[in-house]
Amino acid sequence: MFEIKPWNPETYRQQTRRSTVIIAVTFILLAMTLSGLAVMLFGEPGGDNFRFNLGGVIAAVIVSAALMKIKCWSQPWMAAAVYGWQLKRSLMSVTNVMHRVTDAVQAGDPSAMKLLRFYHLGLTQMHQLDGNTSSLSQMIREIDQHKASMEALGIETEQSQLNPEWLAAVKAKEA
Repeated sequence: MFEIKPWNPETYRQQTRRSTVIIAVTFILLAMTLSGLAVMLFGEPGGDNFRFNLGGVIAAVIVSAALMKIKCWSQPWMAAAVYGWQLKRSLMSVTNVMHRVTDAVQAGDPSAMKLLRFYHLGLTQMHQLDGNTSSLSQMIREIDQHKASMEALGIETEQSQLNPEWLAAVKAKEA
């Protein structure tokens, strides 16, 4: 279950830039090393060694992905990037069923209303973390209207956790 946590946008962007640079430098070094090694072992001097260079780059992609998952993912310097990825993935899981969510909200389904509120809170945070407040300003009216509807029905508006049951309930309505 994903939970929205407070993040300072400046700190978030600083940490994600740092982790991006570390990953990019790691990939570049791996690609250069593995390509050079492949050409040295299998290539021909003065010959066309493109396939060995390409093989080294492809191997670097695979090794980089494995390193990311096995070693880097749990490192403190990756926390901001991992959180951002999880936030965006959680929002995408709601976006994928948004037409059903809006229909269920129109019908007054409390689970769908909570799900949409989580989506609004997560989207607000994502735009703030990414520094994209202009897109967010276009949604403020819709977000405020939905919050007011929830308050009028006595439904808690602080929906900082994505409850998988809400998604399952919305998906089940299609059947």
